[in-house]
Amino acid sequence: MEKKTINMVSQATSVKGQGVGSAYMEQVKLVKEGLSDKFEIYENAHMAADITHYHTFNPSYFLLKPWRCRKGTSVCYVHTLPETMEKSIKLPKLAKKIFYAYIIKFYKIMEHLVVVNPYFIDALENYGVKRERVTYIPNFVSTEQFHPLSAVEKEKARERFGIPKDKFVVLCAGQLQVRKGAFDFLKCAELMPDVQFVWAGGFSFGHISDGYNELKKVTEAPPHNVKFLGIVEREDMNAVYNAADVMFLPSYDELFPMTVLEAMCVNMPVVLRELPIYENILFDFYQAEKDVDGFVKLLSKLKNDKAFYEKCSADSKKGNEYYKKEHILQMWEEFYLSVLKDK
Repeated sequence: MEKKTINMVSQATSVKGQGVGSAYMEQVKLVKEGLSDKFEIYENAHMAADITHYHTFNPSYFLLKPWRCRKGTSVCYVHTLPETMEKSIKLPKLAKKIFYAYIIKFYKIMEHLVVVNPYFIDALENYGVKRERVTYIPNFVSTEQFHPLSAVEKEKARERFGIPKDKFVVLCAGQLQVRKGAFDFLKCAELMPDVQFVWAGGFSFGHISDGYNELKKVTEAPPHNVKFLGIVEREDMNAVYNAADVMFLPSYDELFPMTVLEAMCVNMPVVLRELPIYENILFDFYQAEKDVDGFVKLLSKLKNDKAFYEKCSADSKKGNEYYKKEHILQMWEEFYLSVLKDK
């Protein structure tokens, strides 16, 4: 029996240091390795496939959609909505209005949508997308690429990135933006002078990144206990996680952070802001507080209470085990087969 074709269409990796690119690479690798017996997988091919799976919403994809999908069906991965873009980039009012309307229009011309967080099924419905067209499949990170290193390797990683060997290290990984809680991160560093704070990530969207001017000044003259690594190549990020003691993401707005999944693969405690969006995807795998005072107390406890630290590390490991490769692969297989059946 002839295999059905899936064409993965994306420009997600054209901008370094953003989670959409990481999610794209992980998902394509997962289905290429796990579903190659059932599907022929292509990437950015000029073809009309049985399933055209869009990972980004480039204007050329919008225009070519009738041609690409003339004999098959379309799927789009929803990584962002206007409300999440609002806190990431700064655009003139008219440009913003047009851009946001375009994003929703792109989603509406798709036969099927996949969200990485069930929270966004309701959000899409509010924009006029029928619930039955939306499927929840969580993000996935390979433990082949992200995993704990030995004590000796961790020490080498600190040396490589210029991180003090004798310090308790708090890491944030993500784009350098106000939305990510960058100023709260800096405030925590100010209140914890004996702790080393490290930020891996930079201005992926350059000057239009929210808070660019203020944050640029800080990166050029950082506090004594804060180190900005800039955008780190994905293949080097496992060493970065292993060089730290805690993953701290004080973000105000997320879908399903790839960085959290990556940190869980390393089995390190994860500290996040209290957000309803995490409740149905991260359960009790993480620790949360709502403001700087809470973050400082929690980070201090992780630093000084060994039993608590080990308990939080175990919670993180449980999170890694929950999002197992086999389970996520099964969800993709069932989804692809179901959209073909619908067609």
